[in-house]
Amino acid sequence: MFPSEEIQLNLPDAKISYFPNFFNEAEAHFYYETFLKTLPWQQDDITVFGKTYAQPRLTALFANNNKSYSYSNITMQPHNFSNDLLAIKHRIETKTDAIFTTCLANLYRDGQDSNGWHADNEKELGKNPVIASVTFGEARHFHLKHRRDKTLREKLLLAHGSLLLMQGETQHHWLHQIAKTKRQIQPRINLTFRVIK
Repeated sequence: MFPSEEIQLNLPDAKISYFPNFFNEAEAHFYYETFLKTLPWQQDDITVFGKTYAQPRLTALFANNNKSYSYSNITMQPHNFSNDLLAIKHRIETKTDAIFTTCLANLYRDGQDSNGWHADNEKELGKNPVIASVTFGEARHFHLKHRRDKTLREKLLLAHGSLLLMQGETQHHWLHQIAKTKRQIQPRINLTFRVIK
């Protein structure tokens, strides 16, 4: 059985749990090497505030249905879940009531790959979406800031083999990002599981 130490982030208007050792070292290393080589990574153009540029990371979408996923003027079509992704999905589902339909995978190739401030609040995710975020590879800081109270900020280092669960009203009240860093770092793979209505 795997360890399931759970850390609850004590933040207002949010329900966020962190499992630093959700996968053991051997599992995390296996998944990292496998996904780095085998996932159908792509780089889309993204439009923000009327400007279009290459998205600063690679992505791939997977689902157990044929429903696309749209954000920032990008519409992605899903691939079928692999057996490895299904195994991860089922393990995460033991920690939540959600049955995930979709996984958006992100590959941060180095410190210049990033994800700007946003909430996972697209309408196809429903009112109070459950977002499960798994990290394999380089640990990166996950930044949170409250939409209205500018004094409320949090920073969490997402470790290799960890799971972060965002539930409840989190996406209504909080924004999150993976910021750029000038440090020389290795790639990070992030699997974000969600339910597309």
